[in-house]
Amino acid sequence: MPTGAQQPPAVFDPAAFTSFRFLGRELDEGGEVTLRYALDDGLEFTERIVLPMPARLDEQRRASAEGLLSLLHWVAGVSYFKAALPPTISCESGMPGPAAATLLEALYSEGLAELAYVNRLEALPRPRFPREDAAPGGRPGAGGPAKSQLGDPVRVLVPVGGGKDSVVAIEAVRAAGVEQALFSIGDAAPIARTASIAGLPRLIATRELDPLLFELNAAGAINGHVPVTAIVACVAMLTAALHGFDAVALANERSASAGNVSWDGVEVNHQFSKSLAAERLLSSAAAELGAPVTQFSILRPASELAIARAFARLERYHAAFTSCNAIFRIDPALRASSWCRDCPKCRFVFLALAPFSDPGHLRRIFGTDLLEEERQYEGFALLAASGGHKPFECVGEEQESLAAMRLLAADPRWREHAVVRRLAAEVLPLHPPPEGDPQAVLALSPEHDVPAALLDGVGALLRA
Repeated sequence: MPTGAQQPPAVFDPAAFTSFRFLGRELDEGGEVTLRYALDDGLEFTERIVLPMPARLDEQRRASAEGLLSLLHWVAGVSYFKAALPPTISCESGMPGPAAATLLEALYSEGLAELAYVNRLEALPRPRFPREDAAPGGRPGAGGPAKSQLGDPVRVLVPVGGGKDSVVAIEAVRAAGVEQALFSIGDAAPIARTASIAGLPRLIATRELDPLLFELNAAGAINGHVPVTAIVACVAMLTAALHGFDAVALANERSASAGNVSWDGVEVNHQFSKSLAAERLLSSAAAELGAPVTQFSILRPASELAIARAFARLERYHAAFTSCNAIFRIDPALRASSWCRDCPKCRFVFLALAPFSDPGHLRRIFGTDLLEEERQYEGFALLAASGGHKPFECVGEEQESLAAMRLLAADPRWREHAVVRRLAAEVLPLHPPPEGDPQAVLALSPEHDVPAALLDGVGALLRA
């Protein structure tokens, strides 16, 4: 039955469903991707993604992207699976190989850990995906997951979200001297402003979730955070393959690998799909499917604090960016307003930029000085896990927040601000050195998968 003809139940009972089904996927000549799913035999979903298509697409390039279309279908299904979290998975349009199945089992469990924790579920979902053997060379058959045979990238696609991290990623690729273009899902104002300042071509996709999902949410479906970065990465990789790019350079920092809280024997990480572990699982799955595109995070060697230091020097972007997610959740039309000024993300970005910025400059960016507002103290203290766990937001590790606090407490421009005085008096004594050592936090890590050809650009931008 077509999705539009379905009547959602007045009350949705997640426990009534036993299976989640992958029904089919298609990519038409106009660039429309159709992804179809179902819960049991009763509720079907159709997601539509429209990709920018090249003026001419030869059959060989289209065929090389088929594996990535399959991967996108499997990964994007997590948005619908979460409505009921049924125990059984049915792949009716083709089974994943072992590397892809391993990725999916991680995304559909650890990637939903925050959802399970916040919804007070009894345990983490642990669905088992059926597996098809994978042959050497990255095609289904006998053997283990293939390693990517792609060399150093020549043409790089950089996803842009309108925040400081993607700006630094753009400039790191530029510093490396390789050809690049930008990519986004949608055209929100901060993304458009950032792309305009960067002066680079951009490929824009659109994504439309099935409206039935929102109706089920209102009727009692399980709802919450999903590993959306993995979905964005798959859309970007598919777009890159169709346009002849050989790499997607994401802007995920090393801090994304740090979790928020331990629960049910796992580390609940709001940013799981941005973590190095998820990145490597996605790379193995793409290689197994014979993808002509690799993906990695160009900012993986750096902490959020090091990225903030680099971004502070890129002043031409300062009037364009926003890193606040709360204002978008409140009202998508307010995205252009940039900052709600009262959420963990706003506070963390302010805290991270402050050691490398003048107070007046940050006041102009944010519209206020958050470190002068006494009521903000508890929120800043929580960034160092004082009195709780790190917030479920895209914020840095506690060590980074402590390092920023140490720098501010020693900075004559900031040390007399009301919040800084309290942080220095009440939070820092709880964490004696070497906790929050700025030098250690700002150092670049060797744990990353950045191609050698891009490393000099990364170092040039991110070192002091």
